[in-house]
Amino acid sequence: MARRFFHRHQPSLPCHGWLKASLGSVLGMAIVGAIGHFSDTLFLIAPFAASSVLIFGAPESPLAQPTAVIGGHLLGAAAGLLLRVALPPEWWALGLAVGGAIFLMAVLRVTHPPAGAVAVVLFLSTAPYWLLLAAVLLGSLVLVLSATLFHRLPPSRPYPIPHPQER
Repeated sequence: MARRFFHRHQPSLPCHGWLKASLGSVLGMAIVGAIGHFSDTLFLIAPFAASSVLIFGAPESPLAQPTAVIGGHLLGAAAGLLLRVALPPEWWALGLAVGGAIFLMAVLRVTHPPAGAVAVVLFLSTAPYWLLLAAVLLGSLVLVLSATLFHRLPPSRPYPIPHPQER
């Protein structure tokens, strides 16, 4: 039983695979960081960093696919912002923000774990709604676009993964 907790399920990559994943993340996060710096939404960098780990380090995961990344972040933002209007910024409301984001993502089948952090960050933020939504959308699009281009460089990895009818 204990071996289940310590078994590494992720397949190993050759040296160039993890180097490429690291460099891709540097590129994508540098662009997102610049956007955050100039739009004064740098606090969103943590959820995007977690997204970067998924889309560059595990691009074959369903959780890393463009629909999950963009849709998950937008639903996390929606949950956080809607509850920000309806509830006080108390500790117990944070759980509702994450739970609401998970519910929406599960119903629409676009689960992206870093979007739970987006719900919390936006719930606690005092920045204007439009700025937060724009930053979340733009950051998600930049990461997906940079991953799509970067994964095409040799040695290429399929991203996004092919639709089942294309296989």
